[in-house]
Amino acid sequence: MTDAAAPKHYALRWNNDTRPTPPAVGGERETLDAVLDWHRATFELKCAGLTAEQLSERAVPPSGLSLHGMVRHLAGVERWWFRIQFAGEDVPMLYYSDDDPDQDFDSLEGDVEEAFAVWRTECERSRQITAAAASLDETGIRKRTGEPISLRGIMVDMIAEYARHNGHADLLRECIDGSTGM
Repeated sequence: MTDAAAPKHYALRWNNDTRPTPPAVGGERETLDAVLDWHRATFELKCAGLTAEQLSERAVPPSGLSLHGMVRHLAGVERWWFRIQFAGEDVPMLYYSDDDPDQDFDSLEGDVEEAFAVWRTECERSRQITAAAASLDETGIRKRTGEPISLRGIMVDMIAEYARHNGHADLLRECIDGSTGM
């Protein structure tokens, strides 16, 4: 313990923040599950209340990123890591082909709400796969190398993926309508 005073000013919370706080103390699996879900909820919160046009806006030139593109990308990442590589499901890739690898970000046709529905479905399937695993030590196979990868490694990579894109979402949202928050 230290005698240093606690700061009086903390980062402001996002308006209408209903995210459950991850446990400050807990087991590894409980913590990884909770932090990943917190990041998923953070991304959704940063997109809330915007129109389809705003979600598709590439608001930080010269970057081509948009919130719509990011939700498509995150749906594809959820599917790729949990369903295809870890669980070995034979399902098609989302918003990707070898001829057009960046279609998740570049091709924004289609309904934004449908993109969010696909992402939510993929997140739920990822949760089911994670819950069914007996241990974080269970492995899937990296398609690129053929080497095993543990569920633990996948979850840590996914937390990093969401943290990175939540930072992008912060910048986009502030440019779109001035909203900020933790």
